[in-house]
Amino acid sequence: MFAFLLAPENIVFVSALVLMLLLGLVQAIGLSGDADFDAPDWLDWMGFGRVPLLVVLVLLLASFGLIGLVGQQIAADVAGTLLPWWIAVPGAGALALPATGLSARLLAPILPQDHTTAIDVGDLVGSQAHIVTGRAATGSPARARVEDWHGQAHYLMVEPDNADQIFEEGERVLLVRREGGVFRAIAYGDHHLPRLGV
Repeated sequence: MFAFLLAPENIVFVSALVLMLLLGLVQAIGLSGDADFDAPDWLDWMGFGRVPLLVVLVLLLASFGLIGLVGQQIAADVAGTLLPWWIAVPGAGALALPATGLSARLLAPILPQDHTTAIDVGDLVGSQAHIVTGRAATGSPARARVEDWHGQAHYLMVEPDNADQIFEEGERVLLVRREGGVFRAIAYGDHHLPRLGV
């Protein structure tokens, strides 16, 4: 068995399986996050976008290694010798691609789907914010708190969009645009409402 696995014609396939096991080990101990990868449409058939990138790589390595070793075993049983690597490797590679796509389709419904609550901070324009620290004036931003649509709090620096406005601590404002690291805001309109006498 070891002689078969360590034969020069099989080293590429065994190496693929070892690499697959190492990727699984790295993922299991948490040293690697899965990369976010927007695959072109022509790669969709292979499973990109259906399952995480790392899963596609593991499936590809497993398919390539197993197809190669099984093919070499069949060649040894039928012809009495292993195929040269320059025949076996392209053949296994050609069969591994559709096998990876099929495996990804079968795994996709049972794997947890990727979900992120990360947002681009620029998307907060149009949101309400509360001044939490300081007094915001032109050229002197104050710290404000805003919640995104996932309920996550973000703290950012806010200045009035109009030069004659000042925002006091506790005031609610509407973010109207972003300039670098500072957001411009207008009064939300409910902080300094006149009170009617009784």
